[in-house]
Amino acid sequence: MERVIGACDGAAKGNPGPAAWAFVVADAQGRPQRWQAGPLGHSTNNVGELTALEQLLTATDPAVPLEVRLDSTYTRDAATKWLVAWKKNGWKTAAGKPVANREIIQRIDALLTGRDVEFVYVPAHQVNGDPLNAIADKAASDAAISQQASSGTGAELPVPDAAAQSPDGARSDRKSAASKPRTGKAPSGTIEARYPGRCHCSGSYAKGELIAKVAGGWGHAACAEAAGRS
Repeated sequence: MERVIGACDGAAKGNPGPAAWAFVVADAQGRPQRWQAGPLGHSTNNVGELTALEQLLTATDPAVPLEVRLDSTYTRDAATKWLVAWKKNGWKTAAGKPVANREIIQRIDALLTGRDVEFVYVPAHQVNGDPLNAIADKAASDAAISQQASSGTGAELPVPDAAAQSPDGARSDRKSAASKPRTGKAPSGTIEARYPGRCHCSGSYAKGELIAKVAGGWGHAACAEAAGRS
């Protein structure tokens, strides 16, 4: 049976902030067939990413092999690696803390059971990057701003924004917190980046953005937080 390709993405304007999810479904040749996006109110980017995967799995035939393209290492690893250990540990992390977003992850686990699903990581916001990821990113971003649900066919796709160039050729990661909190006090464990850089998730961060220690160096505060929960 011919494999279906799907891309999913989430967005949070402020992380946490106005959030949304989106997915696009394409045929085996990568031609978009339909897409959908929905609002989540005030939430986090991780909730948006997980919900996008849940909605994609719900909206596709479980009998048909599915390739899932996504730019969230947190969502990919939660569904393919961490899930097994979390279930064995009674939904506790290695540090003994409750697993964040447990209810959504459990629903994803149920939707994956018995299905042929392949996860493919695609870097976000790359010039000439994955076109399906770009469509899902745009749909999620628009829904986060408008807080309105939307959907359509391959003939009426969201048009991705032109990628703004940074010195390394990639666009700054819009999903991470880019400034200090309004209180003026940075969260514990974070600093302002003195220079632009790249997180281990392959997304960029800008000078002045709040960053934290991650595996192998410095990266987005949200990525460091997610790694600490795994």
